[in-house]
Amino acid sequence: MESKDLLQIVAAASEDKQGKDIVALDMKDVSLIADYFLICHGNNERQVQSIAREIKDKVEESGLDVKKLEGYEQARWVLVDLDDVVCHIFHKEERNYYNLERLWGDAQRVPEETLFAKSEE
Repeated sequence: MESKDLLQIVAAASEDKQGKDIVALDMKDVSLIADYFLICHGNNERQVQSIAREIKDKVEESGLDVKKLEGYEQARWVLVDLDDVVCHIFHKEERNYYNLERLWGDAQRVPEETLFAKSEE
């Protein structure tokens, strides 16, 4: 599976659980960490956990493995490492504080129409 297809799966999973302000950054030219970062937030701990769980479930349904899931219990900043795509699910307050979009300002944003495009399979 291409990393763009995986990105679309996690974006849809985030949206399904009411993830707020979903942003994807194309990291290919600025970092070796991953091809894409997906960043979103929930308004409370329960919603943050729900988004993370939905991402994990949808990725596993696609036959892929979650490499690492960190921060789930505290639900203030959950990191879901999928190798080529790294998802950052924040509590609203933490998102404003860490501001990854500004930190990785060199990365291009993935256009919303690409992020939420239906796969042609």
